[in-house]
Amino acid sequence: MDNPATLPILGHMTHDSDLLIVGGGLNGPALALAAARSGLTATVIDAHPVADLTDAAFDGRAYALALSSVRLLRNLGLWDELADDSQPILEIKVSDGRAGEGPLSNFFLHFDHAEIEEGPMGHMLEDRFLRRALQGAMAETPSSTRINAARVTVQDVDEVGVTLTLDDGRCLRGRVLVGADGRESGTAARAAIKRTGWDYGQTALVCAIEHDLPHHGIAHQFFMPPGPLAILPLPGNRSSIVWSETHQNAARFHALPEPEYIEMLRPRFGDFLGDIRLAGGRYRYPLSLSIANAFVAERLALIGDAAHGMHPIAGQGLNAGLRDVAALAQVLSDASRRGEDIAAPDVLARYQQWRRFDTATLALTTDMTNRLFSNDNPLVRAGRDLGLGAINAVPALRRGLMREAAGLTGDLPELMQP
Repeated sequence: MDNPATLPILGHMTHDSDLLIVGGGLNGPALALAAARSGLTATVIDAHPVADLTDAAFDGRAYALALSSVRLLRNLGLWDELADDSQPILEIKVSDGRAGEGPLSNFFLHFDHAEIEEGPMGHMLEDRFLRRALQGAMAETPSSTRINAARVTVQDVDEVGVTLTLDDGRCLRGRVLVGADGRESGTAARAAIKRTGWDYGQTALVCAIEHDLPHHGIAHQFFMPPGPLAILPLPGNRSSIVWSETHQNAARFHALPEPEYIEMLRPRFGDFLGDIRLAGGRYRYPLSLSIANAFVAERLALIGDAAHGMHPIAGQGLNAGLRDVAALAQVLSDASRRGEDIAAPDVLARYQQWRRFDTATLALTTDMTNRLFSNDNPLVRAGRDLGLGAINAVPALRRGLMREAAGLTGDLPELMQP
């Protein structure tokens, strides 16, 4: 339902929804659907018009969904309609080199999905299909409500709930507030939650390309001194590109006409897939590390980029957010089943304890990997190439990293289990 009238507040005891979720991109709707499984109601408030979230046109944006994220979507009843539009990631090849010269070492890292029992390590899925599926499922879920083209101006917390005031004057009442509103989270800022992080001096250029030759479901990560280039397989003879460059170079490349943009990409991409052409739009995103100093506050929890933003070097940003969704949904469901206040400090502390160490470890791992590979020091290059070769030569270690990439390690929430 769009833009419902709110219920009156009677002695601060009546709630419009159990969860008020600010941010309606991907993580917010996923949490609303996960909460509905345990009988909790949710209202998602998003600043964008609903048409922006359901546009069916291909725009070049896509995600590498780890196997654990695919399981979550399957358990939410979404994967059957998404599977045919996805591309399984069957292999991952990691190499180190320079633009126009290709790999500069015989040492590389190769993951093959046949080495683990669970199947493909993940799937590539276009943004348009995932957003549309989430919005459609919300519309069919009576316990979830969507409010679009509205911004939160005030959030107030008291002993038994939270009240949001929207820019059109409406007020909403809930038991717990969830910030899913990105790195510049207004929800976190209004709760005085500060962030720690730094700029990488890099910008990610994101697009999709068509190529003459099949990719065979192989994802490539090519490390170059200015930053990594990821080539990720999409259905058909198409691939998603995440190309990291210095801010100055990225601004220059992004401003080029399409033919010249492709000419700058071609020597970095190589010719192993034949001729390449742009498909869809072009985007750029400045890269930084940004971690909220706390994932919870009074009657409030943060998920996704509102809690942690990291380098896309391993494609784990959305996967980390979906793990937040699964963990928070389980914590709230368990508390509700036991008759606890789902926004009690000890309840929300369970969520923070579950997710904070994991996300901090992942963020620091991506940070160190980017710093190690985004330079051209010959001694560092020799050491990291030997490291890639050593990992590749030890099957047990290689399989362990594959399972990590598939999101199968650690304390998995129930929604991410088979």
